[in-house]
Amino acid sequence: MRNKPRDLNVRRKNRRKVVRTILQIAVMIWVVWLIVQALHHVRPYVEPDRTAWTNEQGFIALSYFGVGRTGTAKLVDNEQLEEHLQTLHAAGYVTIAQQDIVDYYEQGKPLPDQALFLAFEDGRNDSALYAQPILEKLGYRATVMTYANKMENHERKFLRPKDLHKMLKSGYWELGTNGFRLSYINIFDYEGRFMDTLSDSEMKEQQNIEKIAYYNHYLMDFIRDEQMIPVENRTEMFARIDLDYTLLEQAYTDIFGYVPDVYMIMHANTIYGGMNRLVEEANVRQIERLFPMHFNREGSAYNIRADHPYNLTRLQVAPYWYTNHLLMKIQNDTGESVSFVTGDEERAADWEIVRGAAQFIDERIVLTSPPGGTGRMILTDSDTSGDIRLQTELAGNVVGRQTVYVRYDKGRDAFVRVRLQDNRLIVEQKSDAAFQTEVLYDEELNEVEWDSEDLAFDKASVYSREQTAAGADVAYEDGQYPINIQQKRKLDIELRDQRLTIAVDGITWVEQLAIDESLQDGAVALEAAYSEANRKDDIYDAVFDRLSLTAIDAQGEVTDVLYSNVLTGLPWVRRIITERADALIDWAIDAF
Repeated sequence: MRNKPRDLNVRRKNRRKVVRTILQIAVMIWVVWLIVQALHHVRPYVEPDRTAWTNEQGFIALSYFGVGRTGTAKLVDNEQLEEHLQTLHAAGYVTIAQQDIVDYYEQGKPLPDQALFLAFEDGRNDSALYAQPILEKLGYRATVMTYANKMENHERKFLRPKDLHKMLKSGYWELGTNGFRLSYINIFDYEGRFMDTLSDSEMKEQQNIEKIAYYNHYLMDFIRDEQMIPVENRTEMFARIDLDYTLLEQAYTDIFGYVPDVYMIMHANTIYGGMNRLVEEANVRQIERLFPMHFNREGSAYNIRADHPYNLTRLQVAPYWYTNHLLMKIQNDTGESVSFVTGDEERAADWEIVRGAAQFIDERIVLTSPPGGTGRMILTDSDTSGDIRLQTELAGNVVGRQTVYVRYDKGRDAFVRVRLQDNRLIVEQKSDAAFQTEVLYDEELNEVEWDSEDLAFDKASVYSREQTAAGADVAYEDGQYPINIQQKRKLDIELRDQRLTIAVDGITWVEQLAIDESLQDGAVALEAAYSEANRKDDIYDAVFDRLSLTAIDAQGEVTDVLYSNVLTGLPWVRRIITERADALIDWAIDAF
């Protein structure tokens, strides 16, 4: 076959360039339109009718670190944020302003029955870009938390004063502060090496080289040397901390004419929680001078009348939390029952929820455990004594327990189960309620790679020189992996002739493992549970993608499809188109 003329190849390449350029321009126009919509508001904010408020009990406070078009280990997906807030809106939650909280504590004024204080931390422009249309749609108001010294810096990801002025003018936003600066002191790496004081950007650069084991925030301690001995006296420490608050006051007054009413110090849960008494005194006197309220604590969403306005608490919503995870936490904190989201009702009808809550999203099943407990769901009409193959992709966090039961007898409390826990593959069986669970197999899977950018710095604490010298042995209290790292694992389980074969990501780990003869039949079930390695969160989202169950013959060939949660036809085509479009938009945003 003869080669095509060169000029034809050139014309074809030119056509491709033209098409690619047109697509790029279209995507850029779309991105610019989003920015315009975010900064030039269409719908005016409508103040709520406060005369109808009667709640004397309390309110919940939620904060998000940041919002992105697609989720990351640190940024919540904008669609996920919208689902969170839409669900709360449907449950009757009304956002309250900073002044409403001040009036609640100082004047005893009531709040709406379902009161929500909403904040976005760190002063990120992506939070404003993606949260703005959601706030407009729901009629919600939020507080944008900022660092005073970052407002005038030319860092691309942070909001500038002109952006903040437009946001505040819209009525959908109020101004808050996380402090003057985000800087770290008394830093040690895994090897026990001392790194003195680093800014936020320097800390991230260092984290890419050597993972940080110990550190504290700028206002949380004396500045110390590598032996953890203070290098400043009481007077010098007070002067340093006083200066930081003075700089904060000057910056906000110069730009906005006032200091924000709400403060969220970094690091949370430290003041009134065991920090050095003198450092605490230095902070408290400045906080009470500048602010009428302070969200000092993090971890619980609920504030009540008896709480002190300088020791309020908020819940920092993690990006990996599905909606039921958030609802489970709110229910636990408030003691009030909530209605969990189900998603695809038709797909949900195939399952019996025993404990926890389940959401069905296209090819994904998300099972959320109750706090400190186990979530479990059973596939209806799946009792079988035949040979089967179960395939799924486990997509939950590495630190946690995702379990598949291939023989589950609820009445006898007997089972054969396969679970991934903290990157370990574990096979267990139990032949009767009177017997103990028997571990048949337990081995660590191939190491999960994770980027140091994914690590959320949350290790600030009181620590000694002896601890820093121990380095890697004690550095990560949460376990081998950060608690927010996700990993998708392809799981293939074959149970044939009472022998179990298991492959993970195409690699056979368990082959022809004999199962107790008494476990001849049982249902398929799924389970979710938190890991004790996660000391911060006792709720876990187990994620099962593309789950299918088939009957097989003696040779392992499929004879019947018993269950499938795999999209086909037009739904599959729509998903593929959406994924390709998302990839193109992500590319355009990164490229430009």
